[in-house]
Amino acid sequence: MISVVNSAICGLREGDPQDLVARKSGEIVILVTAPDEDLAGSIALRLVEAKLAACVNVVGPIRSVYRWEKKVCDDREMLLIVKTKAQLFQRVERVVKRLHRYEVPEVIALPIMSGSRAYINWLRTSTLK
Repeated sequence: MISVVNSAICGLREGDPQDLVARKSGEIVILVTAPDEDLAGSIALRLVEAKLAACVNVVGPIRSVYRWEKKVCDDREMLLIVKTKAQLFQRVERVVKRLHRYEVPEVIALPIMSGSRAYINWLRTSTLK
């Protein structure tokens, strides 16, 4: 689920970009980590082929330091940067969970606050309506 910071705390007005995410409209970036390039590539291809993402960058390897089951872990992972529409978040999350090997895969969304008009239009036309 996409969580949005309370707009009163941030001083946002109705219609501000974060408000778009709350209404499940607008464009977002979803971050997903994967244990290796093969899995990351499989997820990326599936999302783009299904038009759930306009583009997925596979970046890495990255170093992830995190706490899991009461232990501090330090692992090499790949980072997927998924560009899509907020309304497609739940479908993207389902695909990631179905393909992923992690018990709790990272699937977090950030609103795209601004972008070039041509790129945003391309993102919109490259994904499902």
